Amino acid sequence: MTSGTQPPQADPGNPHHPEANASPPHETAPRPDMQPPVPAAPAAPASAQDSAAPQTAYPAAQDPAASQAAYPQDPASAYGTAPEMQPPAPNPEYRPAYAAPQANQSAWWNPAAASDPWRDPGSRAVIETRPVPHSPAPEPLPARTPRTRPALGLVIAVSAVTALIAGILGAAIGIWATRSDSGDGSFLGAEPQVERDVDSVAGVVEQIMPSVVTVLTADGGNGSGFIVSDDGYVLTNHHVVVGGGTEAAETLQVLFSDGNVTTAEVIGSDPDSDVAVLRIEGDEHPAMVLADSDQVAVGDPVLAVGAPLGLSSTVTEGIVSAIDRPVLTENNNGEVESVMAAIQTDAAINPGNSGGPLTDIAGQVIGINTAIASTAAEGEAGNIGIGFAIPINQAKRIADEIIATGTASHTVLGAELGESDLGIGVTLSKVLEGSPAADAGLKDGDVLTSFNGNMVAENTELIALIRKLAPGTVVTVVYERNGEEHSAQVTLEAATD
Repeated sequence: MTSGTQPPQADPGNPHHPEANASPPHETAPRPDMQPPVPAAPAAPASAQDSAAPQTAYPAAQDPAASQAAYPQDPASAYGTAPEMQPPAPNPEYRPAYAAPQANQSAWWNPAAASDPWRDPGSRAVIETRPVPHSPAPEPLPARTPRTRPALGLVIAVSAVTALIAGILGAAIGIWATRSDSGDGSFLGAEPQVERDVDSVAGVVEQIMPSVVTVLTADGGNGSGFIVSDDGYVLTNHHVVVGGGTEAAETLQVLFSDGNVTTAEVIGSDPDSDVAVLRIEGDEHPAMVLADSDQVAVGDPVLAVGAPLGLSSTVTEGIVSAIDRPVLTENNNGEVESVMAAIQTDAAINPGNSGGPLTDIAGQVIGINTAIASTAAEGEAGNIGIGFAIPINQAKRIADEIIATGTASHTVLGAELGESDLGIGVTLSKVLEGSPAADAGLKDGDVLTSFNGNMVAENTELIALIRKLAPGTVVTVVYERNGEEHSAQVTLEAATD
């Protein structure tokens, strides 16, 4: 079968031409929602209707070979070429009318017809197609998107972003409001933090600074000191009150952190311990708290306060580097003047810090700054991270004695020390009769290797440990005699010279 061919030209002289007898075709394509029109057929006798095979009455063609309007086997194609226009389903209760062939009617549908294009394989059928009048295609409905619930992760992410935006917006509004309250019209920076924790370094310094003073010496120099009682007692170093001379001054000027200056009386001083006591008038002075220096440990944070190089109210911070460090100090004549078991620190200490407090991180005094180690030439000494302070327990004992009696006692063992090899111990070259050493059973030639739990290897170390303690203190000593190790209990006493 050939589809889409044009029908042959009509022949009026041919009575069998389809156009001669065929009914005129419909001009419009049927709508999808309408049944196809059925041409009227002449009524047939009842007998003919009952005996004839069921056929649909369509316009017939006289000559199958020349037919221009042969109908296809698929009735759906007769409804046009638009894809959306399909024929309606046949009505099962519809019965088409059948009629016997009339005089001018083709009998191709008759089973006895001589020429039947649907039964003769040799016949040539032609399908006539007509263009469907243009009709706009119905607008398709928009596809429905199935509603799905958002994933939990998406909900959390959206919530987090919303909270972040809200937080930023709130902070911005708060900053804007704060700046607006300032009234200075500035949009740069934020309001400064002026409140500090009392436990911070700044908070501690703020509390203790009114108790620290700068001591002005007679030679134009200065040292430092600190108030230890509300009635005006001040602790400082012996070498501060002496200044550039050999005798302590009677009065000195002291400068407070607020700039006020007053006169202080020198109550007394002790060159062996390098401790001195001053007193200023008044009975409502801010006194510093004195800690227990025996509880100090290496690594504890510390503050050094004073007037280094004349710079009043200076604070440096560091740690405890060592304890019971044996230190010798000299007077202005170059002679050994004091021996101490000092607290070593890396807090910066410089000339002018002498006599000032070394405090723990809470602002409690653990020592009096008194000396520094230096490799520089005389007069050029400065901080190299090794400073020394007199333990406050020893300084307080000396100060109490000075206040009470004007002088201080010195603790002794009661033996002369000889030469010892480094690392061997301290040799007791001569034990004095009636001394604490003699009462404990020590003899000449004994070598002390431990004193009060501390290993000793040189004379200065032993002297410093003895002077640190108060008279009447009982200590345990370990010594060697004739290659054998022994121990003894010694009760220390004050010197009687």
